[in-house]
Amino acid sequence: MPTTETVTLPDGVSLPVFVRGDVRASTPLLILHGYSDSHLSLAPLIAALPASLPVIAPTQRGHGAADKPHGGYAIADLAADAFAILDALGAPRATAVGHSMGAAVATLMAASRPARVDRLVLIGAFADMASNPDVRGLHEGVCGLSDPVDATFVRAFQAGTLSTPVADAFFEMVVAESLKLPARVWAALCAGFLEVDLPGAMRAVQAPTLVVWGDEDGFCKRSDQDAILAAIPGATLRVHGGANHAVHWERPAAVAADIAAFLDEAAGMAAGGRGADRTATRALPVAAASFRT
Repeated sequence: MPTTETVTLPDGVSLPVFVRGDVRASTPLLILHGYSDSHLSLAPLIAALPASLPVIAPTQRGHGAADKPHGGYAIADLAADAFAILDALGAPRATAVGHSMGAAVATLMAASRPARVDRLVLIGAFADMASNPDVRGLHEGVCGLSDPVDATFVRAFQAGTLSTPVADAFFEMVVAESLKLPARVWAALCAGFLEVDLPGAMRAVQAPTLVVWGDEDGFCKRSDQDAILAAIPGATLRVHGGANHAVHWERPAAVAADIAAFLDEAAGMAAGGRGADRTATRALPVAAASFRT
């Protein structure tokens, strides 16, 4: 049965972690949410994934019901937290899946400790946060926040990730989770975005990689996706027409199918001893109408 466990990190920070399946006996999916979200925002995607896939989905520090310490918000810190979660749950390796901020964390995990990241899935990913003018503009904006954080700002921020409406109850939950971040955490996390060397990390990735992107993404452009494909050898791009930055909220079943197919393909390549032949990239467009609800 799925459970939500409390994992206490080596520095004493406690995080809620959703766990499904036997994460010790097989390679789980470690799914990392985006900026200001929590593991609750991943529920539609997790529900759409095959039940046979074990899942670990933490709420990262500073977010949701997790502890909110006064430090440790660099992307490298969040990656260290993720490895500590795997250690605490007895999972030697994982497929790292991340959305937006979580994609940056997953990338650093794969680059820094390749023996522990079996495969990599990047959803709504930036190629370079540090030089991105939109990220710099966001940083200026969140540095001006004060407590309590304005709900109008949060609502607009989350609405900006969508092209297709999601269920009202889900969207209100997402906004409520984002409002749990104090202003200092909004600012500290965004400051971390401006410090991380994502291009360098991507060039060091060895894991088979799937990139999932909505072609209406207002945060991460097609140029980001092309740069990721150029940096990570053999990376595969899956494009969802008409979807925005939160493609896994708009099309959870489609993104789950992408991930399941990618895992099957990667497993087949490993079984056939063809892992070293992953040299081509391919972009597979998905018709928007196929997944509208």
